[in-house]
Amino acid sequence: MAESSFFWVLVGVALYGAIHSFLASHTAKRLAERAFGCAARRFYRLGFVILALLTAPPLLLSPLLLPDRPLYSIPSPWVYLTLTLQGLALLGLLAAIRQTGAAAFLGLRQISQPQPLISRAGPDQLVTVGGYRFVRHPIYTFSFILIWLMPVVTWNILALMLGLTLYTFIGVLFEERKLSAEFGPAYDAYRRRTPMVFPRLFPHR
Repeated sequence: MAESSFFWVLVGVALYGAIHSFLASHTAKRLAERAFGCAARRFYRLGFVILALLTAPPLLLSPLLLPDRPLYSIPSPWVYLTLTLQGLALLGLLAAIRQTGAAAFLGLRQISQPQPLISRAGPDQLVTVGGYRFVRHPIYTFSFILIWLMPVVTWNILALMLGLTLYTFIGVLFEERKLSAEFGPAYDAYRRRTPMVFPRLFPHR
């Protein structure tokens, strides 16, 4: 670890998370809506997504560009299994996004159907089927599979994995409060019977 950039990568994740958490906050949305009115309602989410896509590459590439040391690699033939699982996880992630409305997730629906920024931007009804039958946040479940089955891991990559995991769990806590406020008792009942991220090995019948 001493010869790697472990802590600098963690700092990068923290900065990335702080910026995006602020932009996703009610404070930032109120400021944008006050300054730009209907234009903010139409383009804020799309702008947020574009900014996330533009700022992600420097963060994701930082482990490769900074001084580092190897930690471990998954040997053959197991690496083929983990790569297959990552591929399936990517398909599952895309399916979960589609299930709750890819257009709204990407900010495309808001262009033609603007709505107040501090309001429900997801599905009109609580989704509890498909992957959402087993966990409340399958997007994050599949994301963790992609993150933690990396075939080659260095100290820098481990820092990125840990930082993204922690940031995701913090984000889930805020998202849970938002969903509970939006869907009320229906979400509270769903939360009681469905795990957050990790599915039960033996689901209740």
